[in-house]
Amino acid sequence: MLSAEALSALALSLKVAVLAMVIALPLALFAGYALARWRFPGKGLVTVLVYLPLVLPPVVTGYLLLIVFGPNGAIGRWLEQGLGLVLAFRWTGAALAAGVMAFPLLVRPIALAFAAVDKRLEDAAGTLGAKPATVFFTLTLPLAAPGIFAGVALGFAKALGEFGATITFAANIPGETRTLALAVHTALQRPDGDMLALGLSLIALSVGALAVGLSEFAAARIRGDRHA
Repeated sequence: MLSAEALSALALSLKVAVLAMVIALPLALFAGYALARWRFPGKGLVTVLVYLPLVLPPVVTGYLLLIVFGPNGAIGRWLEQGLGLVLAFRWTGAALAAGVMAFPLLVRPIALAFAAVDKRLEDAAGTLGAKPATVFFTLTLPLAAPGIFAGVALGFAKALGEFGATITFAANIPGETRTLALAVHTALQRPDGDMLALGLSLIALSVGALAVGLSEFAAARIRGDRHA
């Protein structure tokens, strides 16, 4: 039986991960399509920026978010004064940090999925009178759906387990920003927290394994469609 603290951390982690995907997925779709299909000046630099969170220490990413979106950051100050929206040290800030860290894992499978779509099918639909938007939403997007699903599964798992950027940008506030990963860290600081840490770790392990399994299933679908 999970304690109230564990349930709170799990519920907050799920809320943070869902919001992170809502924030990141539209941008990841655009970035994945652009990297797969478009040629433009500075594409190499954009690629580096997209995948940079994968190689940067998460604490550095969190610190950069604090500089930009914190109370004294240019965007953070504007959001607070103009919209009354505070991100730093709030659960919404934890979602932003998780979304940024998950973004590369979203973009990579999505870009590969868009690249795998046979452009001849799109051209054929165009010659039959379909508008570009219609081709994208009725042909390209459905064909790329397994890759998009794979990206969402990996991104969700990453957002659910994000630690370094979250604790730097949103801190470790009980009931506000203490997600599953932070709850495990906090439990390990207590003399009697081993069992709680173990239970939380098993939950994180189960969710992560499920997400990776779903991602692999989607990847297998992509490979199957490609060789069909």
